[in-house]
Amino acid sequence: MAQFDPRRQPIRFAPHLFTAVAAVLVAGLAWRINQPASANEAPPLTAAQVAALESQALSAAAAPAGMTQPEPIEVRVRPGETFEQAVARTGIDPEEARAVTRTLASAYDVVNIRAGLTFDTAISRPRTGRGAARLVGLTMRTGPATQLTVSRSFDGALKVRSLEERVTSETTVANGEIHGSLYESAARLGANSRITAEVVKLFSHRLDFSRDIKAGDPFTLIFDRQVTESGRTVATGELLYAEVKGVKFYRFEGRDGRVQYFDEQGKNIRGFLLQTPIDGARISSNFGMRRHPIAGYRRMHQGIDFAAGMGTPVVSAADGVVVEARRWGGYGNWVRIRHTGGWETGYAHLSRYARGLRAGQRVRQGQVIAYVGSTGASTGPHLHYELWRNGQRVNPRGARVPQGTVLAGADLAAFRAQKSRIDAMVAERRTASEDGLRGQA
Repeated sequence: MAQFDPRRQPIRFAPHLFTAVAAVLVAGLAWRINQPASANEAPPLTAAQVAALESQALSAAAAPAGMTQPEPIEVRVRPGETFEQAVARTGIDPEEARAVTRTLASAYDVVNIRAGLTFDTAISRPRTGRGAARLVGLTMRTGPATQLTVSRSFDGALKVRSLEERVTSETTVANGEIHGSLYESAARLGANSRITAEVVKLFSHRLDFSRDIKAGDPFTLIFDRQVTESGRTVATGELLYAEVKGVKFYRFEGRDGRVQYFDEQGKNIRGFLLQTPIDGARISSNFGMRRHPIAGYRRMHQGIDFAAGMGTPVVSAADGVVVEARRWGGYGNWVRIRHTGGWETGYAHLSRYARGLRAGQRVRQGQVIAYVGSTGASTGPHLHYELWRNGQRVNPRGARVPQGTVLAGADLAAFRAQKSRIDAMVAERRTASEDGLRGQA
């Protein structure tokens, strides 16, 4: 029996075996991407796919003896914290955190970092529960399509590499069901918050998203976007089509250059005035006689109150020109907008105005003009909304306001042609989805 020599480091076969396996995998991946595809083979892997598989191989092989398999940990830089301190919070040795920071500094400014910056790490911990953890890898996204990765080479040294994905433009047909919120459901299909906000605005006069929408309700969106190889949306363009619970809206630009959304018959879906100048709010007081909450006696309430949280955006109910944006007695911060045909709208108790809002400014329907507050004679945050016709206040809910644009002539013909193209895209996408489901059965 061979004697044990305390001066000699014991040979551990498992780590070397894992490293060898990783080396073979990575080498194979590097060979694979440079080989031409034959007629019977799948096309070569993209750079992003190779990097992902390489990362998996290295992670699987990088757990040193006595350490656990790497676990992913997201780190967010805290106010006043250095990058090195943020890395050290993962539990690794301070000297190792310093080495990681030095390595990354060759490709990124780790000194002038901002609070809130996030990065992902892979950390192995001692199986005994004692001692410092070990960093296996670190990934930081530096742009929508770029990222930096710090990982260990086969000899244990730290190295940094940059990955930039190819970005392409495409028209996406997102067809799915609502599970959770519309924002979450649409995001899973590549839409960003700008697209979903536009959808909510379009449907606000037809659907109450808090009551009318149920889990499993279908929706379809068509929009332009820029997307990376891994499927990450970099930017979105125009929302071309939206359908929720069978209600459909199509984007169309008329000969006059104005862009609007129309229903299947070519009628403007919004009309002259929005029914509500605020999203997701409930009516807390209608137009008419009521007991005043502050004065304590009955008097005419010449508008509609919408209960909403402090700072909720308020939008212009129609195209028009700002007549007033000032303090006005019990109305507090007040905005009045003049529209065509002798119509005006008023917005009271505002906390603040949108940046740059002033008398004489032209605004568009749906444009944010101010934010909900409780200024003036108010018992809590809400919007007091008024509608005026030829200088007289009228009930916003019962007023007979002009209808929206109805397409005709050459515009209607162009709209129908565009609608046919969009309908064909929707039908093709749904057929593909159904075929995919049948294939899984």
